[in-house]
This record gives sequence, C-alpha cells and structure tokens, in this order.
Amino acid sequence: MNYSRLALAVVGAFIADAVFGFLVYGMLMVHQFEQYPAVYRPMATQGKYMPILFAGILIAMIAAAYIYAKGYEGGSGAGEGVRFGMCIGLFAAGYAAIVGYSLTNIDHYLGAHLAIANFAEWTINGTVIGLIYRPSARAGRAAPPAV
Repeated sequence: MNYSRLALAVVGAFIADAVFGFLVYGMLMVHQFEQYPAVYRPMATQGKYMPILFAGILIAMIAAAYIYAKGYEGGSGAGEGVRFGMCIGLFAAGYAAIVGYSLTNIDHYLGAHLAIANFAEWTINGTVIGLIYRPSARAGRAAPPAV
C-alpha cells in the first residue's frame, strides 16, 4: 500500500466531497431541508457544527480510501475509482438515504433527492480516490488465478 498516495487521495476526496456538499446540499437542496425544521438544523446555526461535519467527512474519506487501496486490482485508476464510487454510492443511497427516509418525517421527493445525491457524491469521491491513488512501485500486480 502506498501511504503517501493514500493520504493524497484522502485529501483530494475530502475537498471534492466538501465542494459537492456545499453545492448540492448547501445550495441546491437547502430549501428542501428548510421544510423540515424539526429534522434539520436551520442554516443560521450550521456554522457551529462545521467542525463536526468536516471531521465526519475526513473519517469517511480515510475509510473509503483505505478500502479502495485494499481492493485495488491494478486497472485504470479512473475506471476502478468510478466502479468503487458507484458501489459505495449504492451503499450510501440504500443505507443512508433510503433507510433515513423510512425513519424520518420527510417526503418522498426529498428522500429521492437524497438517494440520488448520495449516489452521485460517492461516485465522484471514488473517482477522485481512483485518480489519485497508485500502489507502491514494489507492490506489483497480482498474478491471475490459475485455471
């Protein structure tokens, strides 16, 4: 495992996720969140919780980059990153958005948008991780399985 590239992948994905979150959740979907003041914090108080939000993003990106590096199969960084991101995106859409929809008092419109946003967000994060991460030169490629 190439730890310096892993760290760069974490930083790149962290930045990509923060930008995506600001644009999608903080700008495009903010009015949907405002319809549920008992569920989501008002925008006026969000600044107080930003350090916690960024800590959560960092933890998630460390875990995602590590999982990617452990499962790296030696293919194209972009291709493997997209596939990885889509897999994690399906996980996030299913577990976070759809389960979250079933547990919170939000409408199906917001629930669907959260699922779509989760999938897109993680596809982008995975792609960034894939583009940045490279195994160490001495790791080499695994031999194909014997038939």
